[in-house]
Amino acid sequence: MAQLFIRRPILAWVFALFISIAGVLAIPFLPIAQYPKVAPPQLTITTTYPGASPQEIYQGVTRQIEEELNGVEGLLYFESTSDSSGWVSINATFAAGTNIDQASVDVQNAIRRVEARLPATVRSQGINVEEAGSGFLMVVALTSTDGTRDPVALGDYINRNIIGEIRRIDGVGRAQLYAAQRALRVWIDPDKMVGLNLTSADVNAAIAAQNAQVAAGQIGAAPNPVSQDITATVIVQGQLTNVQQFGDIILRANPDGSTVRLKDIARIEEGAETYNFSSRLNGQPSAALAIQLSSTGNALAVSKAIQAKMAQLENFFPSGIAYAIPYDTSPFVSASIEKVMHTLLEAMVLVFVVMFVFLQNIRYTLIPTLVVPVALLGTCAVMYATGFSINVLTMFAMVLAIGILVDDAIVVVENVERIMAEEGLPPRAATQKAMGQITGAILGITLVLACVFIPMAFFPGSTGVIYRQFSLTMVVSILFSAFLALSLTPALCATFLKPIKHGHHEKRGLGGWFNRKFDRLTAGYSTVVTGMARRAGRMMVVYLALVVGLGYLFISLPTAFVPNEDQGFLVVDIQAPPEASANRTRASVERIEAIFREEPAVANIVAIQGFSFSGMGANAAIAFVTLKDWAERGDGNTVQEIANRANMKLFGLKDATAFALSPPPIEGFGTTNGFSFRLQDRSGLGQEALKKANAELMAKAGSGTIVTGLRVEGMPDAAQVMLVIDREKANTFGVSFSDINNAITANLGSSYINDYPNAGRMQRVIVQAQDRSRLQIEDVLRINVRNANGGMVPLSSLAIAEWRKGSPQIVGYNGYPAVRLSGQPAPGYSSGAAIAEMERLASELPEGFGFEWTGQSLEEITSGS
Repeated sequence: MAQLFIRRPILAWVFALFISIAGVLAIPFLPIAQYPKVAPPQLTITTTYPGASPQEIYQGVTRQIEEELNGVEGLLYFESTSDSSGWVSINATFAAGTNIDQASVDVQNAIRRVEARLPATVRSQGINVEEAGSGFLMVVALTSTDGTRDPVALGDYINRNIIGEIRRIDGVGRAQLYAAQRALRVWIDPDKMVGLNLTSADVNAAIAAQNAQVAAGQIGAAPNPVSQDITATVIVQGQLTNVQQFGDIILRANPDGSTVRLKDIARIEEGAETYNFSSRLNGQPSAALAIQLSSTGNALAVSKAIQAKMAQLENFFPSGIAYAIPYDTSPFVSASIEKVMHTLLEAMVLVFVVMFVFLQNIRYTLIPTLVVPVALLGTCAVMYATGFSINVLTMFAMVLAIGILVDDAIVVVENVERIMAEEGLPPRAATQKAMGQITGAILGITLVLACVFIPMAFFPGSTGVIYRQFSLTMVVSILFSAFLALSLTPALCATFLKPIKHGHHEKRGLGGWFNRKFDRLTAGYSTVVTGMARRAGRMMVVYLALVVGLGYLFISLPTAFVPNEDQGFLVVDIQAPPEASANRTRASVERIEAIFREEPAVANIVAIQGFSFSGMGANAAIAFVTLKDWAERGDGNTVQEIANRANMKLFGLKDATAFALSPPPIEGFGTTNGFSFRLQDRSGLGQEALKKANAELMAKAGSGTIVTGLRVEGMPDAAQVMLVIDREKANTFGVSFSDINNAITANLGSSYINDYPNAGRMQRVIVQAQDRSRLQIEDVLRINVRNANGGMVPLSSLAIAEWRKGSPQIVGYNGYPAVRLSGQPAPGYSSGAAIAEMERLASELPEGFGFEWTGQSLEEITSGS
C-alpha cells in the first residue's frame, strides 16, 4: 500500500483531506459533556392523594402501581416515596440502552391497567410519567423587582408563559415548578355551616352543579324541515369566571324565598393551587423552576438552549418581573473540557518541540506534526458516527494518543533519513526502500497497541460505559496513525524531503553539541545496562522486590469509582424538627442563608422550602449554593473547604438539622457523593421492625472504622393524630363512614371540585376549611356530618383523637418497604471496602430483612477501581 501512495502522492493528500474535512464537519455536531452517559435512563411517576396518610397512600396507590411495574421490559429497579403531603413519586430505572420512549409507553400501559383500582381523588388529579434524571441541571428563578407581585403571581406567570417553552426544548426531561399557579380557593367556615345546617358535601355538590360546561347544541341542526334556512350554535354560560360569580352560588333556597349563598359561609379568593412549596433567591421571595435532563439530553447544549430561550422570553416580561439562573451545573462541564483542550494543544506543541530537538530539521519535524491533526480529525468523525461525545475521557484519550500518533511517522522519517544519509539515495527511492523495511513493523506496533486498549471496551456495567469511549477513541486514533504512516507520511517523505549527500549525516553547531551529549548519555546507559545484565540473579531479586512493592501499594491504595471534584456549587439538605410548621422552617432557612452570605466565595443561594432530596413536608427544605468562578475565589475556598466551614456553623443550629454536601461526580448517580444503601422489609414485619433493624445496623456501622457519615435519607418520625372512629356509634347516629371521610378530606386535605376559566386558562376550584378552623385537634372534632335524619352530628360524638409518633413518609424499593441509607468510606478506606462492610453488617440482622444497592454493585465498583 505504501508503494502506491509513494507513486501517487496526490492520492495520499486526497485521503488526508477527506479525513480532515469529515472531522471538521463532525466537530460542531459532537455533543459536549463531562462524562459519557453513564447513568441508566429513568422515568418518574408522580401523582397526589391530598389528605391521605403515608400508609394509606402506600397501600392504596403506590403498591398498586409498583405491582404492575414489575412486568415492564428493561426495568432494573424502582424506588417510591409516599409523603404525608399527599405526594407520590416513583423513580423507575431502566437498563442502559433501553428505548426510553418505548419504556414510557410500557409504563403508562401498566398504570392504565391498575388505574380503575386507584382512589377517585388520585384519578382526578392525574398520574404523570416523565423522563428525568436524579439531580437538577439548573434552576430558573423569577423575582418581583418592584414588590408588586407575590410568589403566587410569579408562579402563575411561569406556569402560563415559561414552563411550556422550557419543556419543549430538546433534552429537557422534567421541569418542576416550586411555586404555585393560581386557583380559585373557597375557604369554608365550619361554624357558619353548622348554623345554616350545611356540610362540605353540600358545598362541593353546589359548586360542581353550578360551575359546569354545558354542551347545548344547535338550533336548526339536521335533520330539519325543508323550510329551515338557518342554523346557529346555542351557548350557555355554565362556567363561572370570577370570585363574585362563585360567591353568588346558591347553596339552598328556603321556603320563604330567602337563599343561602356560598359567600355567606365562605371566603372566596384567587389564591394558590398548593401551599406546599415556596422558594427564595438570595433571601428574597421568588418562584423557582427546577429543570432535569432527559436520559439523552446533553447538559451543555440544554443549558445554552434554556439561557437563549429565557433571554428571548424576557422581551415579553411585564414590567417588574426579572429572571435569574442562580444554579447551573453546566459551567463545570465547560471548564473541564476547556482545561483538557488546553492540555491537548500543549501536548501538540511539546511533541513538536521534542521532535525538532531530536530531528533537528524543520522538514523532518513537519511531517509527523501534520499527521497528528489529520488523525485526530478522523477520530472525531468516527466519534460522531458512533454517537460518542466530546468529554473528559475522549479528550484524555486524544491527549494520550498524541505521543503514539507521531511514533509511526517518526519511524518512517528516521528510516528514510538514514537511508539517504548512508546510501545517498534520492528521497523517493529512499522512501520506497525504507517502507519495504518497516511496513511490517508499523503494522505490528499498531496491532499490539490496539490489543492493549480494546479489552477495556468490554468492561461490564457502568465501568464499561465510562472506559468504552476512552478505549475506542484510543484504538481509532492508533489505526488512523498506522494508515497515515503507510499513506500520507511516505508520500510526504518522497516529495517534501531534500536529498542528503552520501556521508553528510553529522550535524554541526548546537545540534551537533546536543547529539554528542546525547550519544554520551546513550553510551553510559548502555554500560549500566550491560553491567546489570551480567548480574542477572541480583537484578531478578530487585525486580521481584519491585513487583511485590507494587502489589502491596496497589492493594493498600483506596479505591473509588471516580474522584470527587470541585464543581462550583454545594447542596444543603435542611430538616426542621418533625412537628415544625412552615414558618419555623422558613426561619431556619433564613439563618442558613445568612451563614453562607458570610462566605465571600458564594455567588447565589436559591432555597426551596417544602422539598428536599430526603422527602417533602413543611419541615423540609433544600438550598443550592453556587460559588463564584474558580479564578475569583482565592485560596481556602474550594467546595470542600467551604462546606467544612459551613457545617461547623450549621451544627450549631437549634431548630433545624442541616449539612452541606458536594454533588456526585457523575450526574445521575444519586444526589450527593458516597454510596447509597437500601434496607428492606422483605417479610412484611412492619415499619416499627424495620426502624429497629435500621437503628441496629447504624449502631454497628457507627462503632466500626470503615464507614463514616452514615445517615438516613428520609424524614424523621413526626407527631400524628389518630382519629379512632366508633363505627357502631356512627351507625346509631345514622352517619355513614363515607360521609365522615369526605367531611374530613374536604375540611383538612382540600377537595378539588372542577376547573374554571381564568385569563385564557382553565384553573382549579378547591374547597378547604379556613386556616383558623384547622389549627388544633379540637377544630377537627368540631367538624359536623349530616345524618340520615338531616341532623348535624359533630365528629366528637363519633371519634376520639390519639396522639402518636409516626413516619411522615414511606419509602419502597423494588416493591418492599425500605429505609434509605447513605454514607462514605472512612479516610484510608475504599468504596469497595465500605460496601463490603455494610453488606456484612446487614447479613447479621434478624431474618426477614434484605438489602440492595442503588446504581452500582460491589463488583462494578471494585472492577472499575
